[in-house]
Amino acid sequence: MSMPTIHVYGAGLAGSEAAWQAARQGVDVVLHEMKPHKMTPAHHSRGFAELVCSNSLRSDRVSNAVGLLKEELSRMGSLIMEAARATQVAAGSALAVDRDRFSAYITEKLCAHPRITVVEEEVSAIPDGQITVVATGPLTSDPMAAYIRTHFAGDGLHFFDAVAPIVDASTINMDIAFFASRYNKGDADYINCPMTREQYDAFYQALIGAEEAPLKEFDRNLQKELKVFEGCMPVEVMARRGYDTLCYGPLKPVGLTDPRTGAHSFAVVQLRRENQEGTMYNLVGFQTHLTFPEQRRVFRLIPGLENAEFLRYGVMHRNTYLPSPDMLEPDYSVRTVPNVYFAGQMTGVEGYVESCASGALVGIETAAQLLGLEPVDFPQETAIGALAAYISDESVTVFQPMNVNFGILTPLDRRVKGKANKNLAIAQRSLAIIDQMTGQEGTE
Repeated sequence: MSMPTIHVYGAGLAGSEAAWQAARQGVDVVLHEMKPHKMTPAHHSRGFAELVCSNSLRSDRVSNAVGLLKEELSRMGSLIMEAARATQVAAGSALAVDRDRFSAYITEKLCAHPRITVVEEEVSAIPDGQITVVATGPLTSDPMAAYIRTHFAGDGLHFFDAVAPIVDASTINMDIAFFASRYNKGDADYINCPMTREQYDAFYQALIGAEEAPLKEFDRNLQKELKVFEGCMPVEVMARRGYDTLCYGPLKPVGLTDPRTGAHSFAVVQLRRENQEGTMYNLVGFQTHLTFPEQRRVFRLIPGLENAEFLRYGVMHRNTYLPSPDMLEPDYSVRTVPNVYFAGQMTGVEGYVESCASGALVGIETAAQLLGLEPVDFPQETAIGALAAYISDESVTVFQPMNVNFGILTPLDRRVKGKANKNLAIAQRSLAIIDQMTGQEGTE
């Protein structure tokens, strides 16, 4: 008698990781992906795990919560983390990737795995009787989104996500811009465009008065309930909160000094490498919904970008997430429907690495179920378990997407002086648990 198969819907970060982790345990997986036959407004390539927003997976230090989460995943044999290391580009203390090579690496690995069968099709319903992982992402197709709302989430919850533009590195004026990393942490991997107060004022006035692109029909229907996630807010929306808002956010000049002159600036726009060759850079924190001509006009007011060639303009698109505390268990399974799991940003874990973590947990737990093993049950002392506990907490009254942070992990049972030391102690505790779970006790 053959073993039942796990069906994973969606080959984004969460779906790819879920399929990989389940297959690693010796379980057969069918990975359903609608690309390239059908694309979303934000996707452009046929590859799996396409990064449609930033190319950064954020901090790489274990004293930072997302750095800890990366290390946990790496110790669990994560395909996403393996791909990120193999396609890494310089980004100071952050982990950023060449997005095309990153996607190609993951696609090749999954397609070559003997236990994974890839089916290129759009899925609009969940068949009864099979173990299913729904990882169709925040840009789930309309038919599948309608099915999920009808069968699981009622009217659901929506917010809007925005993508930053990318420029040709050769068109950046390096007589004005300079390489540096904030506080000289890591290598000088970021291109920095300095602004005087007068230059910032001209840019700011142009930005808050610029024309935004019209919303698509579905998005117009949701305009009255428009919600913008704070971590991916359009730069023009942020600017309208006040004149100084950008200077305390993505244009913060603190810790950045022009190495040629020693000068400090009123505001600084940072650009991060987009590919390994360093031919493309994205504007950090410049997710936007401005029209393409307005992006070209306004962003060329930034010193150093006056002749910049835009290889990709910013776009804004709909994201959808579930009322997860009302419907999901800590293993991301649906409380009222057996054998159905959700994974990824749709569950309310916000961010690339967080989506990967949810997929890893679901892949491991569903494989254990099929193999007749005890549930793995990641504890809340780990970052992976803490995210799962957050999205399944029935006591939450107002649910919002959440990035991983030390505040959702179980506090230490002892007092540690200093925030950095405290975070490091939490990380060490977490990694010791992960090593015990994976049979790697004693790993540094």
